[in-house]
Amino acid sequence: MRVLKKLLKYLSVLLLVLALIGIWYYNHMQPNYSGEISLANIENKTTVYYDDYGIPHIYAENQLDAMTALGYVHAQDRLWQMELLRRIAPGRLSELFGEKLIKNDLLFASLGIEENSEITINLLDKNSEMYKIMTAYLDGINQFIDEGATPIEYTLVGVDKEYFTIKDIYNTIGYMAFSFAMAQKTDPMLSVIKEKLGDNYLKELNIDYNPNNTLIKNSKKDIKSFTTMMASVDEILINSPVPPFIGSNSWVVSGDKTVNGKVIFANDPHIGFSQPSVWFEAHIVTPNYEMYGYHLAGVPFPLLGHNRDYAYGLTMFENDDIDFYKEEVHPTDVNKYKTPSGYKDFTTITKTIKVKDGEDITLDVRSTRHGPILNDAIDGISNTNPIAMSWIYTQLENKVADAIYKLSRANSMEEFKQGASLLHAPGLNIMYGDAKGNIAWYASAKLYKYKPHVNRKFILDGASGEDDIIEFLDFSENPMAENPSWNYVYSANNQPDSIAGMLYPGYYVPEDRAKRIVQLLEPKNNWNKTAMGTMINDVTSSVSSSVIKEFTSIMDYSSFTKNEQRAIDILQLWDGTNTVDAVAPTLYNMWVYTYLKNTFEDELGEDLFNQFNKTHLAKRVIADQIYKDESIWWDDINTSDKIESKKDILSKSLIETVSVLEKQLGVDMKDWAWGKVHTLEHNHPLGTVESLRKYFNVGPFPIKGAREVLDNRGYHLNEAGIYNVKAGPSTRRIIDFSDIENSISILPTGQSGNPFSEHYRDQAEMFNNGKFRKMKLNKEEIIEVSTKLIFTPEE
Repeated sequence: MRVLKKLLKYLSVLLLVLALIGIWYYNHMQPNYSGEISLANIENKTTVYYDDYGIPHIYAENQLDAMTALGYVHAQDRLWQMELLRRIAPGRLSELFGEKLIKNDLLFASLGIEENSEITINLLDKNSEMYKIMTAYLDGINQFIDEGATPIEYTLVGVDKEYFTIKDIYNTIGYMAFSFAMAQKTDPMLSVIKEKLGDNYLKELNIDYNPNNTLIKNSKKDIKSFTTMMASVDEILINSPVPPFIGSNSWVVSGDKTVNGKVIFANDPHIGFSQPSVWFEAHIVTPNYEMYGYHLAGVPFPLLGHNRDYAYGLTMFENDDIDFYKEEVHPTDVNKYKTPSGYKDFTTITKTIKVKDGEDITLDVRSTRHGPILNDAIDGISNTNPIAMSWIYTQLENKVADAIYKLSRANSMEEFKQGASLLHAPGLNIMYGDAKGNIAWYASAKLYKYKPHVNRKFILDGASGEDDIIEFLDFSENPMAENPSWNYVYSANNQPDSIAGMLYPGYYVPEDRAKRIVQLLEPKNNWNKTAMGTMINDVTSSVSSSVIKEFTSIMDYSSFTKNEQRAIDILQLWDGTNTVDAVAPTLYNMWVYTYLKNTFEDELGEDLFNQFNKTHLAKRVIADQIYKDESIWWDDINTSDKIESKKDILSKSLIETVSVLEKQLGVDMKDWAWGKVHTLEHNHPLGTVESLRKYFNVGPFPIKGAREVLDNRGYHLNEAGIYNVKAGPSTRRIIDFSDIENSISILPTGQSGNPFSEHYRDQAEMFNNGKFRKMKLNKEEIIEVSTKLIFTPEE
């Protein structure tokens, strides 16, 4: 008994020691939101107030001190996210995650982003204010690397911290630019459809296709290569540990349409959901500068921001800035390719992809005058016909950082416009509103023209020179609106109006969100912040009701079973709202998928249809196709004894929809609530390990919204009827210049990327429920709710 008591005593002591160690480790790993830290490379004491949601409000005597402090506080909440973002463009994710991300690294290492970053940095003025600010921000990050707690992800993955450099900033911006693009999914697919099915099928997809134009001829081997390229790029982006940028809403109304006579600004960029979420908020105040900004991890200049004088935000332009060229190899020398002036040597760069727990991979990246050869980076593409990717981002001088810097430090609308004009890629709709009553929208990108015969939605001819760019447009010819007579500007990734005598080609989404924005903005002239908050959370589709009406107008109601008739009744009575308790969205999404599948899969085949289903084009044809009484796509080519009509396909789709949902959710339609099948989980890269999931991931939650409503959700329609939301509003911001200190915002999960922080997930429920919190500007109010962290100059 005495021995047992001793053992229990020792065990108790051991458990107490372990508990104390655990408490110490937990506290050690938390971000430091209070106290005093000696910081190198600052001149004066700098104070950071962390408010009740962990937002740092940085008060400094000069901008360089403020930016050094920003780098430090950004790193202590988001260093792991910074690590991932900087590794994508140079192809360094396999060093962390092993062979499963080799495909990602091979593709990104071949795109030329890193080389473009090096060229751009060599051209920077090292004495410029922009360069000094970037350097100060990096100083802060790197001091945290030296002195701060190592994020737990580094320990679990087994990787050492490395200092950050200016190249990391540009590589992160480069990844952002590529993730905006849609051409890599769409151009190869349209080339396949043309070769496989011919002109009659293609022209009914409404892609501005002229069958009389001469297009490059492709072989069966080419078609297989194009299909492989689509599938590979899609897989790579899906498997990326950092979410892509996909869309957005924004609108700005002038004082003539508001209760208080002042501008109200709204913006909610749509980006892939992840944990941590994309944006890091920070409020900086110096004697000559103030900005409440939203930063990408590792980027010192905010892409979204506001102060007492102006507000700005962005949406994706969706213009076409990537083109693919089929190059022609010399018949006897594989190291040469054909150009208009004769054969030239491929340019070749050799890179090494390091793989965790595996052997290094050597990648030889060949390039032509158009750009890198994708055949070298993607398995399964034939090497006999190289496909080069021409991307404006790497083709022209890179002024993206300059643009963001100027946007965040403009002193007038004209200066802001000058900043917008510097952006060559990615294409962005940049939105603006100010305290003086000005509102504006600028489609910012370097736009360009081809000869009339060129259709850039297909693989182009690289050899002749006939399909090359012939003219770059001046920024003055870009779509834009400044203080328009209708008193509002907006963007929802939809097609802009004509410019330079042409509709600029792109991969625009359907009109659904744009139509809803106009429906709500146009008739109302007494807008306030509360009404804007309701609008930005709107879940009503502007198009679904008319789609349903078109179907029900031609159906034979009596031909359906009782449950099928109930489904029709629910759809007919639906007002288009997508709430978690509604049944109609569950029916509608499955019916739309089944209608698209029954219309297009018989001609396209299963693989190509699945790729088609993941593009903006598929969204656009939902309404376009259903209004066509006669179409070559309606007939099912697998049935030889009849030619199916629109009515046949849509009715069959309704029957199949009800059958699938009965098996999935039961016969009682009361159990078919949207929130059961439409859910959101914010995934951390380490959350893929089941034992770590509950510690790193946030959710899952049943979630409101849907595809192409204002509260936009990104998911693919599918036969399983489970819609795991992958993208949506990355923030919701409303800035009211009549009450600037009470402007509002929200993040999807929380400000911190540190799972030990109280601010890791403290906004998630608010975000799900469409609520907001204040973006505080008033110093007295900030101090009242904040902890204080003081940075002192290092002696």
